[in-house]
Amino acid sequence: MPTSRSAHYLDGRTATRHGVTLTVAPATLHIVMPDGSTKQWPYDEIRQTQGTYQGEPVRLEFGPEPAEAIVISTAALLDDIHEAAPALARHFHNPARRNARIGWTLCAAVGVVLMVVGLYRWGIPGIASAATPYIPVAWEESLGRQVVAHLAPETQQCRDPERLRKLDHIVQTLAATHPASPYRITLSVVDAPTVNAFAAPGGRLVILRGLLEQTASPEQLAGVLAHELQHVYQRHTTKAILEQTAATLLLTAVSGDMSGGLAWGLEGARTMGSLHYTRHHETEADIEGLRMMQAARLDPAAMIAFYGTMERGAQDHAGPPDFLSTHPDMGERLATLIALAGPSPSDAQRLLPGEDWKDIRTLCRLQAGGRSASASPELS
Repeated sequence: MPTSRSAHYLDGRTATRHGVTLTVAPATLHIVMPDGSTKQWPYDEIRQTQGTYQGEPVRLEFGPEPAEAIVISTAALLDDIHEAAPALARHFHNPARRNARIGWTLCAAVGVVLMVVGLYRWGIPGIASAATPYIPVAWEESLGRQVVAHLAPETQQCRDPERLRKLDHIVQTLAATHPASPYRITLSVVDAPTVNAFAAPGGRLVILRGLLEQTASPEQLAGVLAHELQHVYQRHTTKAILEQTAATLLLTAVSGDMSGGLAWGLEGARTMGSLHYTRHHETEADIEGLRMMQAARLDPAAMIAFYGTMERGAQDHAGPPDFLSTHPDMGERLATLIALAGPSPSDAQRLLPGEDWKDIRTLCRLQAGGRSASASPELS
């Protein structure tokens, strides 16, 4: 039995609305007027002028201008017409197709999100890894100079030539294990209490006073520097910069705001303030750093001991020191390093024999305004 629906009728001459009852027939729309009379509107002569958007009332017009009109609040009438006379209803909006379009639109949106996530998670790191070998060393060195100038300006660097020379001896002892490297390794020490160190692109190492003062021996400092040197040799920093810049371009392309996206990405990369190495990069730097210690005939137990000290200090505070804050779980790292290190070598050499390490660690305290680090690691 055909479904009857209530609607309003307008005669086209006045604004008065008349309540009517509509019934969908196989070829016509049957309209029962308030006085009981009826009208038959053939579907192929009806024009739909409203009701293509969800929630919008449906308006059907018939005849020459000023046309008669039917206004109904529900689009279900259109479903009825499509079901009763599909061949004659093709010029009417089809709510079922609209719902299908909404579904396809949602599927497309989900697909775009998944594509962006996939590119961000796997595509960008893969592209960065493939592109890194083709980045000129000169470009890395230039970027490294900018990073050091920003994060370790000369006004904040500790300037004691004799003590710096001894620290540089540690660096060069490690660097000598990579004689074919294109990088010229340099070291800067910043007068800051934070327990941290970082490697800038192009072979520039920076350690902060807080970390220097926490080391119990030059071999412990060598363990930290070996880790940071591997970030240089494995080009982790360059990869991270490429990943961040590519991710920024991707996100700004999706959002449509290209004006500041590239500048933001390059600035963030230049300052390294928001760069993070992957877990794989940190693990690789640990393992290769330990092997570098072994190649330099240094006891890797010093590296492990310093990491253990930092881990114990972290347990006494709200979190790990900056040096460990973005690294893998410390327990896993120590277990891996202990397994790789094996017993201490009998022919291990000592760095800076006969030197007073406590005196060397006062490098920054001799400068005006310098302050010694506290007994516990400085936390971020």
